[in-house]
Amino acid sequence: MTLPENYHNLDTQGLYCPEPVMMLHTKIRQIESGEVIKVTATDPSTQRDIPKFCNFLGHDLLKQDHDEASHLYCYWIKKA
Repeated sequence: MTLPENYHNLDTQGLYCPEPVMMLHTKIRQIESGEVIKVTATDPSTQRDIPKFCNFLGHDLLKQDHDEASHLYCYWIKKA
């Protein structure tokens, strides 16, 4: 899958549940349908919470990544 070159960034590094999802919810309301947000997180619970958020609200989770060396979790979400 090819990710878009242009996307919004949401950095939630250092924050813990429920803050990353709350910030994502706020940010997704501010963008247009079809636009993409890249969320960067350090909280392992985002592996569960962000896919559930997308599934519940109908947004597309385009990709998720975990870099074990840096402990970063990245998610690309397309707003429905």
